[in-house]
Amino acid sequence: MLKARPFLKWAGGKSQLLAQLENYYPSDLRAGRIRRYVEPFLGGGAVFFAIAQRYPIESAYLSDINPDLVLTWQVVQQRPADLLDILERYQRAYNQTPEERRGHLFLTMRDAFNKGRPDINTAKRSADWIRRAAQLIFLNKTCFNGLFRLNSKGEFNVPFGKYKTAVICDAANLMAASHALQKAEIRQADYMECWSHIDENTFVYFDPPYRPLSQTASFTAYTKDGFSDNEQIRLAQFFRKLDKEKKPKLMLSNSDPTNENLGDDFFKNAYSGYNIFRVLAGRAINSDSKKRGKINELLITNYPHEPRILEINFET
Repeated sequence: MLKARPFLKWAGGKSQLLAQLENYYPSDLRAGRIRRYVEPFLGGGAVFFAIAQRYPIESAYLSDINPDLVLTWQVVQQRPADLLDILERYQRAYNQTPEERRGHLFLTMRDAFNKGRPDINTAKRSADWIRRAAQLIFLNKTCFNGLFRLNSKGEFNVPFGKYKTAVICDAANLMAASHALQKAEIRQADYMECWSHIDENTFVYFDPPYRPLSQTASFTAYTKDGFSDNEQIRLAQFFRKLDKEKKPKLMLSNSDPTNENLGDDFFKNAYSGYNIFRVLAGRAINSDSKKRGKINELLITNYPHEPRILEINFET
């Protein structure tokens, strides 16, 4: 079967970093001693798909606080054929609409998505879930840079991406993703709720909304409440508590503040005593094309680095 890859574009997605990340996975995962994978900030799920299809994990717990994101993951897992029926219609509509009218098609879909939000009960499955998941995928594939951004009212407000072509209905990948997800439990939840799903034979990967590199940068609006420095500290404290009491293997990604300020020790202080590595990443989402390029990101682990391949040093 085709190997599944992320079915949504997502800010901070890890598809381009997988080769580097694998070099930092715990040796117990490679040796088959890890039985469960936990990812409490699911996003696009690139790391889940990579691990679930390569290593012999028996189960996974996947969660995110974003209700529309989680709903879409659950629909892909449980109702892929019904979802594809709608996506095929959306694909035809996009392809058959003249380029000068596609902006109107996008805005109509965005308006329907926002107006339908109060009517969706994310705690009880219904046929409405399938339509909403299809709407989110349509918007994700046709909006500017694949961003997911909400305003203060909780409304999706990303503009049209003006793409000549857009793959809205990728049937083969959605079916492969659904197959990979059969071993997973998917929940809308705060990341702390993963606690009961973790033991010493678990690998936990945290990929929270990144701390902005500057006062004007903001990639944290995946929910209307954002993710402040206080939340970053709260997560670091939870990381320590898990390490001390549950003893799993832990890995966390975040921005590297020294890209902009060599004296910024925020993460060095928050995760003192843990291993901090740097990997090279592309800054894909930036309105200024001159500021798109390679920058460092941080990887933080509670286990030693035992490289399987030659390590490349990206230290600044």
